[in-house]
Amino acid sequence: MINISELRLEIESIKGLKKQCLDSIELATLGDQSFQAELENELNEIEKRVNQLELNTLLSGPYDKGNALLSIHSGMGGVDSQDWAAMLERMYLRWAEQQGYHTDILDSSEGEEAGIKSVTIFVEGRYSYGYLRTEKGVHRLVRLSPFDAAHRRHTSFAQVEVLPEIVAEDPHAAINTDDLIIDIYKSSGAGGQNVQKNATAIRITHKPTGIVVTCQNERSQIQNRENALRVLRGRLYDMKMEEQEKKVSELRGEFQKIEWGSQIRSYVLHPYQMVKDHRTDYETGNTQSVLDGNIDGFIQSYLRKKK
Repeated sequence: MINISELRLEIESIKGLKKQCLDSIELATLGDQSFQAELENELNEIEKRVNQLELNTLLSGPYDKGNALLSIHSGMGGVDSQDWAAMLERMYLRWAEQQGYHTDILDSSEGEEAGIKSVTIFVEGRYSYGYLRTEKGVHRLVRLSPFDAAHRRHTSFAQVEVLPEIVAEDPHAAINTDDLIIDIYKSSGAGGQNVQKNATAIRITHKPTGIVVTCQNERSQIQNRENALRVLRGRLYDMKMEEQEKKVSELRGEFQKIEWGSQIRSYVLHPYQMVKDHRTDYETGNTQSVLDGNIDGFIQSYLRKKK
């Protein structure tokens, strides 16, 4: 079904760009050198908007225009891996803020000494899933460990999972309640006033697939249950898509097992500074900028290569 409001937004965006181009042309024809700086700024802005519209044409999936559920799981590397997962959480929260997206942490599990074991973030904003799905995979960090007394170099891994938000009314989201085991328990936390005295945390197990989803960050049991079902719907859809892709790849003789060694991106902080995407070969030496959320270059290069 065509979403009228989405089409209206796209039309208005193109109309706005057209008007900006015509205004700039009119200003340029005046031949007034005092407008030179203003025209250069306008040209840069037009170039950005054209680039954005071009990228949007690459996002043609059924859920690309919708919201995203992003999860980060620490992997091999112990405390360093959990700290790395927290660094990635910060990176994606910063990126979402730069895009003007709203974020809500649905579930999180703290590490024993530092960082996090896992976190699930709801990212609300137009095209948030289309952009973030390019980040799905294993991310590797190489650095001098701040948790090693000898300050030796360590390699840490974290898995990034990105799911589309699928509403309950969506035909792809049909879930039989008889297939669910729902457990209610008290939320865990660092202690003090933040620990829930009532049992509001939710754990849902989908019996046919064995998928387990937890949510404990809301004070309401009903809210946690709905958020957990939201994640479960996304994972069931993602599982179906992966099965289809696997079958196609096996027929083509292209399928490769996804494992920790098949990282999509490496972030090297020592002995040199570099972030490199192994799928596109896009790289930058400004590691701090990337960790501060400036990942648009990686997203754009991947989308263009896939197209």
